[in-house]
Amino acid sequence: MGDILKYLEQINAVIESGPYGADWESLSGHGVPKWFRDAKFGIFIHWGAYSVPAFGNEWYPRNMYMQGSPEYEHHIKTYGPQKEFGYQDFIPMFRAEHFDASSWIDLFQRAGARYVVPVAEHHDGFQMYRSEISRWNAFEMGPKRDTLGELCEAMEERGLVNGASSHRAEHWFFMSHGREFDSDVREPLRRGDLYWPAMPEGDHQDLYSAPEPSEEFLQDWLVRTCEIIDGYRPKLLYFDWWIQHSSMKPYLKKAAAYYYNRAEEWGEEVLIAYKHDAFMFGTAVVDIERGQFADVKPYSWQTDTAVALNSWCYTENNDYRSAADLICDLVDIVSKNGNLLLNIGPKADGTIPWEDEKILLEIGQWLGQNGEAIYGSHVWRTYGEGPTKVIEGAFSDGIKKEFTPQDVRYTCKGDSVYAIALRCAPNGVFCFPALGEQDVSKGSVFHGIIESVEVLGFSESCDWYRDEEGLHVRVSGVMSDKPVVFRVKMV
Repeated sequence: MGDILKYLEQINAVIESGPYGADWESLSGHGVPKWFRDAKFGIFIHWGAYSVPAFGNEWYPRNMYMQGSPEYEHHIKTYGPQKEFGYQDFIPMFRAEHFDASSWIDLFQRAGARYVVPVAEHHDGFQMYRSEISRWNAFEMGPKRDTLGELCEAMEERGLVNGASSHRAEHWFFMSHGREFDSDVREPLRRGDLYWPAMPEGDHQDLYSAPEPSEEFLQDWLVRTCEIIDGYRPKLLYFDWWIQHSSMKPYLKKAAAYYYNRAEEWGEEVLIAYKHDAFMFGTAVVDIERGQFADVKPYSWQTDTAVALNSWCYTENNDYRSAADLICDLVDIVSKNGNLLLNIGPKADGTIPWEDEKILLEIGQWLGQNGEAIYGSHVWRTYGEGPTKVIEGAFSDGIKKEFTPQDVRYTCKGDSVYAIALRCAPNGVFCFPALGEQDVSKGSVFHGIIESVEVLGFSESCDWYRDEEGLHVRVSGVMSDKPVVFRVKMV
């Protein structure tokens, strides 16, 4: 505990000496970095010892101890009783023998990503980085490599922005079901152990659920968070859910103040992404898990979702989304002032599944042709139009959106508005109502002068005219299963 107390003293000293205090009023003075507003697209990585069983999803460490669950039955059938083969026994099997940080970052760059957020520690409590807090980390066990450090170094070499995420808060209860029967999750559990504290799992949605995290656990959480900040200097720090619990609030404020003050020392622009109103609005960036907003927002926000609908990590039966659908989401999100953080799940040996790679490369090819409508863009006077409604809220990405050529999104940059049809018109005829020739006396409508219209990614020229119905564009020979982008240049 001595090292923890020493680190806590350092945390308090940095907060006391810096411009940001551990209170919402002070933290609300921190702005959203320009690099984030311009980047628009990032990669999330869920990879750890849970990638070894590759069954169910990344909650396998919890569910394998839930009697009667599919993971519980699968585990006994495949590996034996939990008292003889527990979750910790997957760690020596997590060798990452083919992990090559440079090749990963090369793929993410070809995918068009501008930032990367590896999971530094998931709910399972196994740290994917070199740590002084616990020996249960990837540098001392399993791969015996500082995987987060190698990825950060490769990002710096290739010019991508590095991030990191912490899912540690849920570890308070994550392994608790293993204490309900004869398993390897046994007493005594001490700070620093993989399974500690394995406390009873309450109502996740209850912001005051008991037993609430102890001071020892909360201090441990804070020091682990600051260890990631100091060791890897992430430009984006992402927190998963359950940090919204009432007991976490004082520690969230300290973590944010420490992070923002450290960034001031480094001369870096950083941000925190959070969910479920864990932070006071305006002190960090809102994130929506597996969902998005139905309308444009006056503030920066982020969606985090995955290439697979059923799991964030690699499993042998992942239900993959199409690249075309993910690109539509990207366009919709960007038009509404958001960013897309797209997750992939590498295999335990360090290779990226071919399905994940194929999706990323398709996205990258589209961005290579149409990226000027995405990167560095900002919202136009309207985000879009069309008959298909986007369902607002988290966990809605499983709802298939059947977009049509009439579903249009707009972005803006420099002297151009980008009109993006979410589906290609088979006859090559497109109409953009918001860019029509309208009577300015009727209210807040577009009344600008269009100089030219071009279709991006194709050599074909556009015939166009305007009337009260909209900007009409005809272009032959354009066939695509992905959104079609028109650059509308203004005088």
